Amino acid sequence: MKDETTAPEERLEYEIDEKKFSEKHEQDEQVEVEDEKPLHEEFVEEYQFTWRASIIGSLLGCLVAASNTYLGLKIGWTFGASLFGAIFSFAVIKPLSRVLPPMLGGGHFGPKENVTAQSAATTAGGLSAGFVAGIPAMYKLGLMNTPRADAAALVLFTISAAFYGLFFAVPLRRHFVINQDLPFPTPRATAQTIIALHSSVEGEKEAMKKAKWMGIFFAITFFWTLISYWVPFFDTIHVLWWIGYDAGYVNMMSADMDWGWFFKWDWPFFGAGLMMPGSTVYSFFIASVFLYGIIGPTLVTKGVWVKPFGFVDGEETSQSFFLWPGIALLVLSSITELLVRYDMLWRAVKGGLIEIRGIAEDSGKWIQKYLFRRNIELSPKKTEKDPDDIYHPHELVPTYWWVLGTVVSIIFTCAIMGEFFGMPVYQSIVAIILAFLLAFVGIQSSGETDINPTGSIGKMTQLVFAGMPGDTLGIRQKNNLSAGNISASAASQAVDMVGDLKTGMIVGASPRSQFLAQLVASIPAIGIAVGLFILFAEAYPCVVNQDLDTSNCEFELVAVMAWLKVTQLLTGAADPLSKACIIVTAVCAAVGVVIPAVKYFFVPQKYHKYLPSMSAIGIAMINPSPEIPFSVLIGYLSGQIWKRYRFKSYDDFMYSVAGGMIAGQGISALLQAVFKLANVTPYAYVGSCPYQSVDYCP
Repeated sequence: MKDETTAPEERLEYEIDEKKFSEKHEQDEQVEVEDEKPLHEEFVEEYQFTWRASIIGSLLGCLVAASNTYLGLKIGWTFGASLFGAIFSFAVIKPLSRVLPPMLGGGHFGPKENVTAQSAATTAGGLSAGFVAGIPAMYKLGLMNTPRADAAALVLFTISAAFYGLFFAVPLRRHFVINQDLPFPTPRATAQTIIALHSSVEGEKEAMKKAKWMGIFFAITFFWTLISYWVPFFDTIHVLWWIGYDAGYVNMMSADMDWGWFFKWDWPFFGAGLMMPGSTVYSFFIASVFLYGIIGPTLVTKGVWVKPFGFVDGEETSQSFFLWPGIALLVLSSITELLVRYDMLWRAVKGGLIEIRGIAEDSGKWIQKYLFRRNIELSPKKTEKDPDDIYHPHELVPTYWWVLGTVVSIIFTCAIMGEFFGMPVYQSIVAIILAFLLAFVGIQSSGETDINPTGSIGKMTQLVFAGMPGDTLGIRQKNNLSAGNISASAASQAVDMVGDLKTGMIVGASPRSQFLAQLVASIPAIGIAVGLFILFAEAYPCVVNQDLDTSNCEFELVAVMAWLKVTQLLTGAADPLSKACIIVTAVCAAVGVVIPAVKYFFVPQKYHKYLPSMSAIGIAMINPSPEIPFSVLIGYLSGQIWKRYRFKSYDDFMYSVAGGMIAGQGISALLQAVFKLANVTPYAYVGSCPYQSVDYCP
């Protein structure tokens, strides 16, 4: 279970409630991890890898990728596709399997094929991570041309991140999934869901109900957001402004117009609030009220800061002042959360070294066997208790697949980073090695705590590259961001793949089928991820232009600004800070280290949910749009009311409702971007805008 929100660049997964699946899977949850048996023999399926599962899973993953691009550019959060892909691939394929002939995709659809579809969805949904943080930061720093002109470079970079993470995840399966048998909460919940869907008629009915709820809220959110392009009331309601206007109270009008305290139909954040733990939600909202509702207005009124948001040379705004303390609190608290689990890190490092030695030995034996034709055994004989004994040899991924794939991926990465990003080969190799080593940390953390520390991994790599040489400042910054992107993206993909393999082991699905599904899904996902980024960058130039003032941008670019400022700091290009800002940043840095350490070492686990989230407070400092935490709070409180009075309905359908909200607005936002590029006239009705003027519409 996740008890804290993740850092901005990391994935927002469904919070596994302790009562989740209580009625349907009580026996499954009572089984100890080490005694859990794959259901390999319970279901007999002739085919596990099928094109229908791979294609449907890929399409569902691309749907999540579209939502992730929108969400990620706004606040830096992205949404995991694991449970989403499991449930909705079942809802699509199961009915079709009964009505279509075999040649058109009909025939039996079982749990192992469901795992194939879910694996494809996870892969396709996770490739947008680099395009909501590090890559836009390159453009904001003026290190690249334009997304359209750099399309080839972006595609090739995404290919390297996708396939490098895919191939080197295969050997990690034995260490984390089999030898350690880590819990992997979300992958385990996904496996239990798949088993329940296929175990009875009731399971199938429940899946269809979940899909129905998701479809309803997807449609509501999609059309609501689409209408908002012409009717601003469906986007923003300026409650405080109209009250202040009628009452002649300027301060209330200013709270709305100048400080962003208005109501916005932020459906994705309503959905995110449904899934978040209360400590994160309250930390996010209360910090925003304190920073941008009390401190900010007071100091701007007194003339200490020149204005609420934006950046002014030689002057401070509330946004520019809180930016560095927020980054310090966010980054250091996230890294500390990782470091205090020193025992977990030691297991990850130790396991990594052992695994590297094993990989090297297996690779050497494979070369001797197949290149020099020597009669040598590739790996030690398996013990009787080896979980892989349940699989036929053709169900496992052959060694030469991932060995050759990893080698080719490394060469390919070095080539494209040198040709298109100007990165020396030795620096590319260092970044790749760091990605491999830090993947162990990411998988260990995700397997034990369900938190994927992608943001911390990227920052650690940037820190290593702080001293890397470069002829100019631009080259040093570009290499620093490129290295962070390589490590974060590849490690993120590896975490996803190994989590899927855990799901597959519980269900008894073939690792080879999952690998093939992930391979197939990566191909369209690469084009979709790049295409979505180019579309948003073309429709909303503020995403990539060098103006750091995001106050008039449709996206808050929280993760982008964090990566950008860290890069400037590590390369000696950061703007000088005022004495007050330095003091506050130092205090936040200390708090970011001390509070997670105190929580971990001195506060019992059962009380952790009552402690504030340092990462959420850091995000609140960086985020210049207080309507976002307000929307998250509304979603959370709505969920708590729903849970209080209709627990069974909440338990069954909350995830579906949240998924529908997030996906619906994400897809509708794509259409709005197309409308902007096509110069479709917006705001046909402006009655709800301040002064009833189009100039004040959102």
